Amino acid sequence: MSELRRPLAVLLCSILALAALGGCERPGREQSEPTPSASAPTPSAPAAAPKSSPTAEGADLSGRTVAIDPGHNGGNASHPRDIASPVPDGRGGTKACNTTGTATDSGFPEAEFTWKVSEVLAEELRAAGAEVIVSREDNDGVGPCVDERGTFADDADLLVSIHANGSESTTTRGFHVIVADPAVSEELEEPSSRLAEAIADSMGESFTPNRAYGDEAISRRSDLAGLNNASVPAVIVECGEMRNPEEAELMESAEGQRDYAAALFDGIVAWFAQSR
Repeated sequence: MSELRRPLAVLLCSILALAALGGCERPGREQSEPTPSASAPTPSAPAAAPKSSPTAEGADLSGRTVAIDPGHNGGNASHPRDIASPVPDGRGGTKACNTTGTATDSGFPEAEFTWKVSEVLAEELRAAGAEVIVSREDNDGVGPCVDERGTFADDADLLVSIHANGSESTTTRGFHVIVADPAVSEELEEPSSRLAEAIADSMGESFTPNRAYGDEAISRRSDLAGLNNASVPAVIVECGEMRNPEEAELMESAEGQRDYAAALFDGIVAWFAQSR
């Protein structure tokens, strides 16, 4: 943030006021299935300056196939019985087919955010030569169910599921990446962990990580059916907190959506580079 030059008297008053207050904080859900509350508060460090747009320059993803899962769907809320139907959770139990997702306080839905980010990401991946498959065709339908959001990626090299969190506190902020733990198969454990790390690293270049999930902002969970039903390396990315005013503003803007897509793109490219 740039500093403004002020008269000496105003500057002295500001210093005294800051000393008295001890500083101030800037205000800083997949919800394909609810994310448990983190055990520690999120530090309110300012977000890094985001990139202006994704770019495929220099990246060659020819012969690669990327599966993108934009979380939820715009019609879920109007079909509560359908999305409540039980489906296999990938661990021998069942989960609800899907959920409505969360929204910003102004009413901007998670499903619309994830769809718009996925559109930009898919465009950039294709520009880099990749084949892209997406779990849903638009933002007007219902589902697919969370088990299908894993299995649709069977022929891909990796799966990235895009979400945003919806913590009750408006001061909670930051992204985190979720990976299945334990992995559903031994051969998926290492590449899935690397995918989580690559995307957490690239997201951290532009956005605030939620350190409540550890220094790497990576959460390891066994209860998410989309991950459990995937047969390829897979992660869920909670891009930020929709009820945090600053992050909500970013998510609602076209520029912010491009910035999220850019970070995801960079993480995917980095993972492929490590996998050669």
